[in-house]
Amino acid sequence: MAAFLLRRLALLVPTLFFVSVLIFGLQQLLPGDPALVMAGDNADPTVIAFLRQKYHLDQPLPVRYGLWIEGVAHGDFGESMRLKEPVRDLILEKLPVTAELAGLAILIAIAIGVPAGILAAVKHDSAIDYGATMVALWGISTPNFWLGILLILLFSVTLGWLPASGFVPPTESLKQNLLTLIMPAFVLGNAIAAVMMRHTRSAMLQVMSADYVRTARAKGLGQVSVIIRHALRNALIPVVTLGALECGALLSGAVLTEQVFTIPGFGKLIVDAVFNRDYAVVQGVVLCTAFAYIALNLFADIAYALIDPRLRA
Repeated sequence: MAAFLLRRLALLVPTLFFVSVLIFGLQQLLPGDPALVMAGDNADPTVIAFLRQKYHLDQPLPVRYGLWIEGVAHGDFGESMRLKEPVRDLILEKLPVTAELAGLAILIAIAIGVPAGILAAVKHDSAIDYGATMVALWGISTPNFWLGILLILLFSVTLGWLPASGFVPPTESLKQNLLTLIMPAFVLGNAIAAVMMRHTRSAMLQVMSADYVRTARAKGLGQVSVIIRHALRNALIPVVTLGALECGALLSGAVLTEQVFTIPGFGKLIVDAVFNRDYAVVQGVVLCTAFAYIALNLFADIAYALIDPRLRA
């Protein structure tokens, strides 16, 4: 297991290097000139030339990449052209918001999707199975922005139970923080729960017909013990994979949901940066997202070994 982890960690650096080359290269294909965007349409040519020199836009592409990657290696992602703030500070400000939202969404998805998938597999071809499948299809097909607006109308406008938008840090008020995040987290977790339910159901149906499950039943073990101790543990592998991928997708920015609920997370940051040609912010956010995906896949591999002892070899 230790050798496997060392090999995965050794692949981390070249993977991130390759991703950084793609990020920086594809970023240059965006139309428009960042210097013109910052200076304005009627700006003096001297001002435009100064901005290009300040942000190294007048340098060849390899030189600009070298300067950027050297700064990244020292923890410096550059400065936002639009906000005039270090990109590192922007990331450290927005990342905890999206990370908390993503964590709550995944918890909601697991709390709904996994039990529903187990129940649908155990009650295969019954009314419960068909009902869970219909609910899952509803969750997958419901647009996040539409569900978010309906929740705001019901719980904020009509009932007045929850705030309609905004974000309160947990350091200020934990209760208010959870109240502002519960609706957007449910909106995101609803779609993931539907997919997780289908994966759990499919994996459980395969495991329930395995020889060791039939042997456990033949030994006289109860239904709950057979399902939880023998079947579920081996059926969790695809669920763990799905959870890691979905969590990475949420960290990359749940753009529509953050816009609907006015949450200042990664989604709004990356959208504003793209529209304003803020190269440094786009590059920093995408690179952090790539690192998050790699780290989550590594954690998923570790979870595989903890769940299934056969994989530790």
